[in-house]
Amino acid sequence: MGEEEAVESESNVANAKEDYSSPVLRFNVPPHRTYHFHNQFITPSNPNNFLKAVKWSPDGSSFLTSSDDNTLRLFTPPASECDIPVAASNDESDSFAANVVMSEGESIHDFCWYPYMSSSDLVTNVFATTTRDHPIHLWDATSGQLRCTYRAYDAMDEITAAFSIAFNPAGTKIFAGYNKCIRMFDLHRPGRDFELYSTVKDKKEGQTGIISAMAFSPFHSGMLALGSYNQTTAIYREDNMELLYVLHGQEGGITHVQFSRDGNYLYTGGRKDPYILCWDVRKAVDCVYKLYRSSENTNQRILFDVDPSGQHLGTGGQDGLVHIYNLQTGQWVSSFEAALDSVNGFSFHPFLPCAVSSSGHRRFVIPDDGKEDLCLSGRENCVSVWTFCSDSMMEIDLNNDGSFNNRSESGVFFVPRTILF
Repeated sequence: MGEEEAVESESNVANAKEDYSSPVLRFNVPPHRTYHFHNQFITPSNPNNFLKAVKWSPDGSSFLTSSDDNTLRLFTPPASECDIPVAASNDESDSFAANVVMSEGESIHDFCWYPYMSSSDLVTNVFATTTRDHPIHLWDATSGQLRCTYRAYDAMDEITAAFSIAFNPAGTKIFAGYNKCIRMFDLHRPGRDFELYSTVKDKKEGQTGIISAMAFSPFHSGMLALGSYNQTTAIYREDNMELLYVLHGQEGGITHVQFSRDGNYLYTGGRKDPYILCWDVRKAVDCVYKLYRSSENTNQRILFDVDPSGQHLGTGGQDGLVHIYNLQTGQWVSSFEAALDSVNGFSFHPFLPCAVSSSGHRRFVIPDDGKEDLCLSGRENCVSVWTFCSDSMMEIDLNNDGSFNNRSESGVFFVPRTILF
């Protein structure tokens, strides 16, 4: 894709966002499960094929999952919404099959959608992945074919794999995180050409460790947040990679960073760290507040997401619950049970009152005298699409003399710990 096409797509998306107002979600009403997927992830050779992550596409037409079998699956929900709650059990079949299945050669480190992706435009309908011992791949989300590769080489002239990737806001470059450095690839020039920036300056100043997560500030403010396994998050300028400041406070290696919708706050989460930290990037001295989640006993990457209105944050955890927090106050709002397993991925739909969750974790079967088959329920190692109640839905329900609560599954409400500063 050329720069002119990227700028045109960017302007069209900006105009659409100005004309559209995000739905106001009502988290005091438990959501209902609209779609559920479990069987197609399980095979006789790999009964514990747990999910790793799930992300909605920027245009909201589909969502992409990553699992332990080194496979990405693209699901496109039907055009019409389903208002009937779906039960999750072993007897029930999946709501529908994956539209596209793509297999990588090794474990998938990270993946991301092209920011101006549109399923109706075959040129922009792509996403990027990075896997162990492999270059960065750009996939066609329509056909599932590999578009092109972006290869990085180390000092020994051997291919080195990125641990995290992200498109810049303009959609012209791919930023990739490596050990103590960042490499930038021109999107429309695949191959081995890249720009290299070290995150460590003279006398070991700067940010050390593996760059494990990254996020760009919205509204093209030119700020880039990089998370490292050395438990720090650094803020850089996008144009010249100038280090602005480093944030300390996470108890584990950074696994996820995300800016607020207005770009004034940054949320960071770490490995084996039970708290998501909120930072004010305008005066990043101390964190504003901490949001609790059950993740202190797992090495998994637990992903969280901010709703389209920018007022709430949803995160999973080991307890199988999805917690919703008010980002204005840092207070817990509600929670609901998404699975009988660790919820490692949660992603809000970009403009509809929906979300998708992924669950599962690695299980080690200890051999004994009697070999027992690993049999997981439909609420483990699964993906679920949730429909939340919104103000517009409440109006429809009142007009029809119905109740959104009557269609919802029973929610589990649990008040976690929240620390304010």
